[in-house]
Amino acid sequence: MSEIKIFDTTLRDGEQSPGVNLNQLEKLEIAKQLERFGIDRMEAGFPASSKGDFNAVKTIAETIRDTSVTGLARAVKSDIDACWEALKGAPEPCLHVFLATSPIHMTYKLKKSPEQVINTAVDMVSYARQKFPQVEWSAEDASRSDLEFLAQIIEQVIDAGATVINLPDTVGYATPAEYGNMFRYITETVPNIDRVRLSCHCHNDLGLAVANSIAAVENGATQVEGTVNGIGERAGNVALEEVAVALKIRSDHYPYTTNLKLNETKRTSDLVAKLTGMYVQANKAVIGRNAFAHESGIHQDGVLKHASTYEIITPEMVGVSSNTLFLGKHSGRHAFKDKVQELGYELSDEKLQEAFNLFKLLTDRKKEVTDDDLFTILTEIQTDTSKVDKYQLEMFQVQYGTTNIPTATVKLKSPAGETLQAACTGQGSVEALYKTLDSLIKEDLHLVDYQLNSVGRGKDALAESHVQLVINGDPMNGRGSAQDVIEASANAFLNAVNRYIVYQQTSNKKQAVK
Repeated sequence: MSEIKIFDTTLRDGEQSPGVNLNQLEKLEIAKQLERFGIDRMEAGFPASSKGDFNAVKTIAETIRDTSVTGLARAVKSDIDACWEALKGAPEPCLHVFLATSPIHMTYKLKKSPEQVINTAVDMVSYARQKFPQVEWSAEDASRSDLEFLAQIIEQVIDAGATVINLPDTVGYATPAEYGNMFRYITETVPNIDRVRLSCHCHNDLGLAVANSIAAVENGATQVEGTVNGIGERAGNVALEEVAVALKIRSDHYPYTTNLKLNETKRTSDLVAKLTGMYVQANKAVIGRNAFAHESGIHQDGVLKHASTYEIITPEMVGVSSNTLFLGKHSGRHAFKDKVQELGYELSDEKLQEAFNLFKLLTDRKKEVTDDDLFTILTEIQTDTSKVDKYQLEMFQVQYGTTNIPTATVKLKSPAGETLQAACTGQGSVEALYKTLDSLIKEDLHLVDYQLNSVGRGKDALAESHVQLVINGDPMNGRGSAQDVIEASANAFLNAVNRYIVYQQTSNKKQAVK
């Protein structure tokens, strides 16, 4: 069976999703989980786009050892140089350089002739190979390119030193037959194609990303690029977990394997969803919470008699297990530490103690503490930037009911150490709370999105809130959890504001790049 390499771009293309803004600690945590997931190569970011992205890529490159790390660059020397400075500490520094090849892009975006595009691509790949042992070249908008021209430029960039050729369906326009035919044409036409790995990169604008990726594999692609949960610009990228599980379940039809540890799928999905704020729809293939739920009486009867009647994927295959009690109020620090390590977290002694304290507080309020509860606590601890002076919630009180006007009173400590207090009314309890917080914070704030979710099930489940604010013109995400939904909402709002403060102090400004 042929091995298909998995190239993950959650930290680059995925982060370009509207409303997603990951800080360095969050990117690093996702990168470590991608390594555990068995990703062959991860695209950690676009180093030339911002100082923050450069630092994040550099940190990931110096931390990750079992997965190849790459960075994105335009066909510009300064971009390539920035990638090298960020990636040179990696065991195998890799570069992903792209240039558009479709007539519409060359004419209206690049304003270059086909000959000029070929010369630029060859020059930049040659320049990159002076630094990088591995260079992937992407023909942006390949699926809308002239096939003869595509074959011509691919042959020349291979001669210039490219080691991977990527043919993206950049705008999700291709059908499986068209996309597969492009790969077949390139494998049959380009004389030196056997010197490189051929890669596919599909967007999901027409809902065809998985089908197109598999069509590419059937016609010569040996690498699939995509993201966890299928996040990304517009309708997103191909969901890598869907491709990998499809190849596994239908191995009778698809003679291909991957290196992914499929039992890490749920954990990887949960982490990406939590940190990006892009929660997975209940009926999503492979990993949605309804993927293994059966409402129909006929289905339930069949599953009880034999699971394979209606379940083609076992929950255990993708790491889904029942939320059983694992620790209680009498559990000690040693047992807690063992569980933290079992979940794959590496905490300093200081953060481990902080997490243990939060766990103990939770056991006083919640009878059963589950893996999902602990996962929420550990994620917040691991990605907290507590060394920066921030707004701190000292007290809040919300009064509401069917016969009175919702009113919120809030006391905050400002980053400068001042005590701030105010009260406001609103149409509902959350609006009253947020109006009060807004009145105490000097930045210009505008709420764009507000979400509230339950961590696990039961009336004592943790609440998790996610918000997106525009703060002084910059979009910023925030998340918070608590047993009380109003407290979780307050924590999420302040988390977004505090992330903005960190962002300002570290000049970590994200620039969305195509």
